Amino acid sequence: MANIPENVVKKRFVLLGALLLIPLSGPAQAASAADCQAQAKRVEMDSGSVAGGMGRGGLRGAAFGAIVGDSSKSARKGAALGAVVGGLRRNAVSNDAYKRAYDSCMAGY
Repeated sequence: MANIPENVVKKRFVLLGALLLIPLSGPAQAASAADCQAQAKRVEMDSGSVAGGMGRGGLRGAAFGAIVGDSSKSARKGAALGAVVGGLRRNAVSNDAYKRAYDSCMAGY
């Protein structure tokens, strides 16, 4: 190696180092469908439960029925209607959260 100039040796080491780092600097590997599904499921669970939506809807419906109808029968009807609407609304919100998280993951964001 005595015949090889020192600057050529340095350039070879720099080139070798750069070639070794190329795989590390490339784009990140996209997540698989199973990874995205698991992530979206966690987001969906964090968004709240249908039972919780039904409970809140039932309480709000009962209060509204009692105020508007001015009787316990109206409060029961309001609670039943509120529970159904609250459950449906929470289900729609959970499904939307799942879809947005899954789509975002599959797009690579």
